[in-house]
Amino acid sequence: MIDVTSLKNLIPEHAKDLKLNVANVLSPEGAPGLTEQQILATALSSAIAARNRLLLREIEALVTSRLEAAQVNAARAAAAIMGMNNVYYRFTHLVENDDYRKLPAKLRMSVIGNPGVPKVDFELYSLAVSAINGCGACVAAHEKVVRAAGVSAEGVQSVARIAAVIHGVAVALDSLPDREALAAA
Repeated sequence: MIDVTSLKNLIPEHAKDLKLNVANVLSPEGAPGLTEQQILATALSSAIAARNRLLLREIEALVTSRLEAAQVNAARAAAAIMGMNNVYYRFTHLVENDDYRKLPAKLRMSVIGNPGVPKVDFELYSLAVSAINGCGACVAAHEKVVRAAGVSAEGVQSVARIAAVIHGVAVALDSLPDREALAAA
């Protein structure tokens, strides 16, 4: 089991629910349907997407020693490629003009086809990032792929809960005055 004490200590008192939630969602008991490696890599991709340097540094310290280099790289790659795809596909959805959906994206995305980890794992990380970035089209597409690969509804929910809690922690840390955040570091 991962010790999240240092992460919990960073979370301000006004976000005490997140202290409880983070310990829960980063455990196999609190994230049913996922392996420990899937939980940790999903947390890493979510922390990258949440864009809080303090949180990212803490999550990296917690998970990278427990993951293989390929898993760490895939989590980083999922955050990066979804950072691009979520903007593009959210645009094609929100513009409400089918002409754009019919055009080829013309964006390189080869990492999706060869992520260096099992495809289902990469799709889970991509699902978490897409949820954080708010791309409904990507969330639906990744959910469909992981469900077809045998991930249970509970496993998909676990990914969404990890993304939600990690993002919530980032928001809580961002709410602190700079001097408080630096003191916590």
